[in-house]
Amino acid sequence: MIIDVHGHYTTAPAALGAWRDLQIAALKDPSQKPSAADLRISDDQIRETIETNQLKLMTERGSDITIFSPRASFMAHHIGDFETSSTWAAICNELCYRVSQLFPDHFVPAAMLPQSPGVDPATCIPELVKCVEQYGNVGINLNPDPSGGHWTSPPLSDRHWYPIYEKMVEYDIPAMIHVSTSCNACFHTTGSHYLNADTTAFMQCLTSDLFKDFPTLKFLIPHGGGAVPYHWGRFRGLAQELKKPILEEHLLNNIFFDTCVYHQPGINLLTEVIPVKNILFASEMIGAVRGIDPRTGHYYDDTKRYVNATANLTDEQRYQVFEGNARRVFSRLDTRLKAKGL
Repeated sequence: MIIDVHGHYTTAPAALGAWRDLQIAALKDPSQKPSAADLRISDDQIRETIETNQLKLMTERGSDITIFSPRASFMAHHIGDFETSSTWAAICNELCYRVSQLFPDHFVPAAMLPQSPGVDPATCIPELVKCVEQYGNVGINLNPDPSGGHWTSPPLSDRHWYPIYEKMVEYDIPAMIHVSTSCNACFHTTGSHYLNADTTAFMQCLTSDLFKDFPTLKFLIPHGGGAVPYHWGRFRGLAQELKKPILEEHLLNNIFFDTCVYHQPGINLLTEVIPVKNILFASEMIGAVRGIDPRTGHYYDDTKRYVNATANLTDEQRYQVFEGNARRVFSRLDTRLKAKGL
């Protein structure tokens, strides 16, 4: 079974974006604020967007299940206040849940949180609980920078985040550490802000003892871990200078990386440097890079090809990357699959 742990509903019906535009416009004129009931998206509209996009490519590329969350750039936690984010998160999470109900053999939901700059993360708990208990979500996306590129929140090691972690541990769900749109002109959203955040999150964990407080907490750092695997010696050396344990003991029982690296040399290096038990298959399809690589004739984000082609993995190790590790890290997914006899 091929399990893609990183998919977003980037192809949602246009009505979703139109409703969001109205919500944003109403920040200046509250009398124009739309209600959630004003948004009407039919099951047929959802089917069309999935069947002609994500599911079509999954079938062509040979993947089976996608852990599916709202579009990352749409989270935009820096817009409005907590009420704005709360309403928006609820709408987006419900849509992903509906996808999972319409295509139960192929999509499993993960939730965005209604984060807002300067607001206590504990306010996200009701949405998290609803998504796990009512929608069957198997994970969450956690934005370490709700300010949109200005980094006004405390580091992930700070007690500020502990209410979220406590709930994650209770439910045994991982968090994919994923920022949203950058509103800082210095940082391109997908080309630098995402990768900066991946690297920053890892370093925040490295300099702390977070996992002593939460030994079963699980973070998935996407996009191949940002700069981390490609500068592994730097991070090993920094841990040594900071008198931390070796990284395998200090972080790698809790931190995992996905395969959203869009060329063969990158996957080769990832699988050479990072232990296989810490690598989960993902494509971010349909996501940040949608074009065809003229050097190969294949889509950049067809990452299954790279995993299959690397000489660094045995067949058993490929099984771990494609399926085994996802079932271990996303334990609720494993339970769901076993209930189906898979």
